[in-house]
Amino acid sequence: MAVKVYRDAWGVPHLRADGANELAYAQGRNAALDRAWQMEVERHRSQGTSASFLGAEAVSWDRFARRVRLDDTARRCMDALDREDPGTAAWVRSYVDGVNDGLAEGARRAPEFAAAGLAPGLWRPWTPMGVWLSAHILFAGFPAKLWRDAVARRLGPEWVGVFATDGPGTSGSNGWLVPGDRTATGAAIVAGDPHRFIEAPGVYQQIRLACPEFDVVGLAVPGVPGIAHFGHTGQVAWAITNAMADYQDLYRERLRRTGPDGERVEALGPDGWRPAERHVETIEVAGGESVTVEVIETGRGPVIADGVEAAEWADPAFPAQEPPAQGSSAPEVFGAITLRHPPRVRADLGFGVLPALLRARSVADVDRALDGWAEPVNVVLAADTAGGTLHRVAGAVPVRHPDNRTRVVPAWEPRHAWRGRYEPMPREGVEGIAVMANQRGIAEPLGAEFAPPHRAERIRELLAGRAGWSAQDMPAVHRDTLLASAAPLLDLLARTDPGELAPAARRLRERLLEWDRRMDADSTGAASFAAVRTATVRRLADHPLLRPLADPPTAPEVFRPWLALVPRVGYALEHLLATGLLPLADRAGAVRGAVEEVAAREAAAQGPPARWGDTHRLVPWQALPAGPGESWPALAGDHDCVLATSSVPGVTDLSARASAARYVWDLARREDSAWVVPLGASGVPGDPHQRDQLPLWARCELVPVVTDWNRLTEEPAVPHDRSAPHSPHAPHDRGEK
Repeated sequence: MAVKVYRDAWGVPHLRADGANELAYAQGRNAALDRAWQMEVERHRSQGTSASFLGAEAVSWDRFARRVRLDDTARRCMDALDREDPGTAAWVRSYVDGVNDGLAEGARRAPEFAAAGLAPGLWRPWTPMGVWLSAHILFAGFPAKLWRDAVARRLGPEWVGVFATDGPGTSGSNGWLVPGDRTATGAAIVAGDPHRFIEAPGVYQQIRLACPEFDVVGLAVPGVPGIAHFGHTGQVAWAITNAMADYQDLYRERLRRTGPDGERVEALGPDGWRPAERHVETIEVAGGESVTVEVIETGRGPVIADGVEAAEWADPAFPAQEPPAQGSSAPEVFGAITLRHPPRVRADLGFGVLPALLRARSVADVDRALDGWAEPVNVVLAADTAGGTLHRVAGAVPVRHPDNRTRVVPAWEPRHAWRGRYEPMPREGVEGIAVMANQRGIAEPLGAEFAPPHRAERIRELLAGRAGWSAQDMPAVHRDTLLASAAPLLDLLARTDPGELAPAARRLRERLLEWDRRMDADSTGAASFAAVRTATVRRLADHPLLRPLADPPTAPEVFRPWLALVPRVGYALEHLLATGLLPLADRAGAVRGAVEEVAAREAAAQGPPARWGDTHRLVPWQALPAGPGESWPALAGDHDCVLATSSVPGVTDLSARASAARYVWDLARREDSAWVVPLGASGVPGDPHQRDQLPLWARCELVPVVTDWNRLTEEPAVPHDRSAPHSPHAPHDRGEK
């Protein structure tokens, strides 16, 4: 088999093979060499075995992964793919073969394995599906239903809409399509950036996959074959954003234990009491005692919270737990919450789409392929060299009662059952400029909470300002820092009587009202605004009307970001400062008090005024603690800027969520396309390409997409034999099942 690996000046792998399956093998092997540690962490997270080497801090995730049955769902999806699409199944297996052949060598290059006491393990045919599920199970934010239920119960249903915005745990993106009649070349440009929690190594890998059937550049997910979300085949390019659709349901369950030992469980559904699946699993914990997990699955789905965890959402007419009377033989009845989501129900992750996208030559090909997309639900933009364009939603969304989209619903009521799949998915023609930024729009019929319109409106405003756009012009849109969501706070500040403020607060008020509302890293105005915003958030969170939400409901730890009051107030600040549910005097008083507080603190500080970048810095997630002296760059932007570098107002200015990549796809000349990732192409510590793109990413600059093979460096061929058996099961792979 002829497999060749090339690298460009940034270490980006360009892979060539004689066929699609051989290329999948090469992609898997390359990923294992460049990202062994990252991929093994993700494999263990999908299995719920990461605490076996990461310790007690990983137990909460492992418990959730076991309860929600990520690994079992991946197996089911792979079994279905074997039956229904054996060609794609063989392609996935080729990728896994490549991973297994390269993993041992990749692990030798990664010192994290020795630091964690971990040996590389064995990837199974379904492991890529488990990695995909693990990365996206929380993507649509189903825990927000727990928050909305808690708000309705504690404050009243009229308050739910006040907090209806993308919250601290969601993921978003920007994307835009400039058609040929508005570009300098006469061909379309597709550009944007996905917003996710930034990880080290990065969640996206720049890559090129070439064989006689296709030649595609794009952003791959290490551990998953193909190029799912962002790609350019030379003839057609596509990109996605989170549709903000709701396709995962939470059910309030009534369960009861039966039998002499209570190990059998029944669940009350629309047809009465029915047996539930139940077993117990053990989580091994490095440096600690192992933890047992009861895994229960009803006809709706797996239990994700039970007992005390489910008490907040119990049926008001039915206690969360109702022990039998003394001496009674009646079974113990208790409450629980189950999760129902399409991949578990349909045994389909849409992996058949992945090879079809690689072979696409037109927007019609992309459109047909995406009819089979499942998880997550995305808004898609695409354009081809013939002038075709596409703007649609893709994914699996169940048809069900409207209440299912907004709250926890009773499992025993027939009206909350699923009734097929929503189709056809929404679409619209591209007239002028198309923009997708998680706002209400094309996907509105499918969702409950959307991002504020600021990013979408600002992108449209910037692009509508002129014609003749080129690929080289696009970073100017990526880096825009105007913060439109500052308006409600500044409007209240403008209405504040200066005579009521202390002199320092009066001066701060004047500076903020003159500020250009740009969250630039070197801006003192941005820093002062952020400080006043934080103080306002904390004051509102302490308001008597909101105080009932101060103690979050008891819930599994992985759901806590959706249930904490201060972050929720921070993200909903625009609505809270405008709602009539809070007296105007209280809203204005919170802003006035915040300005006084910040002004006094600034007056007492020594040295030059603070700049936004002093506190707004990148803090990526790493499976192992950062090394001593490790530092990350100052950032411009903010949550509602086009340059979306999200902090958590009221909690921290540090940014853990930002652009996980930026891209510009030029349909006139693919070689004029460009991209960048937060760190670099390599995940190997000490590699020259581990973090060489970080300074460019922080400045919103891009690196060129190289398509000329003569400008690439070929790596020495590495002998390998695909006829050899899979790597033996690693005996020291702790936590392996």
